[in-house]
Amino acid sequence: MTTLFDRHRLGGLELPNRVVMAPMTRGRAAAEGLATPSMAVYYAQRATAGLIVSEGVQPSLVGQSNPGTPGLYTDEQVASWRPVTDAVHVNGGRVFAQIMHGGRVSHPDTTGLRPLGPSAVAATGTVFTPTGPQPAPVPRALETAEVPEQARSYADAARRAVDAGFDGVELHGANGYLISQFLSSNANLRTDSYGGPVTHRIRFAVEAVAATVEAVGAARTGIRLSPGGTFWGVQETEIPELYAALLTELARFDLAYVHLEATAEEEVLVELRRAWPGNLIVNPVLPMGPKQTDRTAADHWLGLGADLVSFGRAYIANPDLVERLRTGLPIAPADEATYYEGGDLGYLTYAAHQYTA
Repeated sequence: MTTLFDRHRLGGLELPNRVVMAPMTRGRAAAEGLATPSMAVYYAQRATAGLIVSEGVQPSLVGQSNPGTPGLYTDEQVASWRPVTDAVHVNGGRVFAQIMHGGRVSHPDTTGLRPLGPSAVAATGTVFTPTGPQPAPVPRALETAEVPEQARSYADAARRAVDAGFDGVELHGANGYLISQFLSSNANLRTDSYGGPVTHRIRFAVEAVAATVEAVGAARTGIRLSPGGTFWGVQETEIPELYAALLTELARFDLAYVHLEATAEEEVLVELRRAWPGNLIVNPVLPMGPKQTDRTAADHWLGLGADLVSFGRAYIANPDLVERLRTGLPIAPADEATYYEGGDLGYLTYAAHQYTA
């Protein structure tokens, strides 16, 4: 029987275990989207994970969603990431950069630019800005001729990620951000070849993946998806058909992995496991939902065919999470008030378990 602590081959990497640190926004980047020395310490502390997936990294200024997030679109940003990836590797770890284009989930107060989207439809609710939450603005709908440039932005960032020392990249195709918006049936009201039927709605995702594979290779490329997720007000119709069609197209590329969130019924996700011939990472709980991934949920999904299991919030307060899972040690709680407040409090202040005689 497969366990969390078995080795596994992922693309060009040999993972010592099947525990993945999921991407989590922490809002600690410096001005101009630069990675910091504290980020190097944070990720290095968690290097015992089989794989770390970084927080979302914007591929362009217009792609930035939240304040305080890092980028991979300038030479200075690339240079700032190198000490981070070096620290992970020195500590024996492996790290992918999550490339996240916010699309309509952004604000001019954050970027100085009007957000872009598949259609001129605002996200539901408020978005984060430097002065606090504000209503999501109506984005500018991309012209058909502009769409390929946004797809290529993932590839451009992927090249920079590899230059910065990352082992690969994960395209953020989930949680209501740009790729997810194109997959949606209410954020995407287009009538051209990028909207309408399933075969058109998956086109942007496929083009972004194809460009990234061409840029850095399939073994360095993964994608995260949230079938049926309703983040920021996105809705999807024909969910099983939509994602089966998408996975069929993506299977042509022999990607490092697909990373599924548990945003649909279990039977839907199991069918997608059957449809996907490659490595599958599963995040077994709803992101920011009431439960956190634990050993029981991880073992359940390994039994259902997942190759690896990602843990999000449990990694915030438990840099030694692999050891805690292995030995049955308690999982320490995190202080939610410090998730995004900046500084090292609630970031570098969580220690590994202290054994007593």
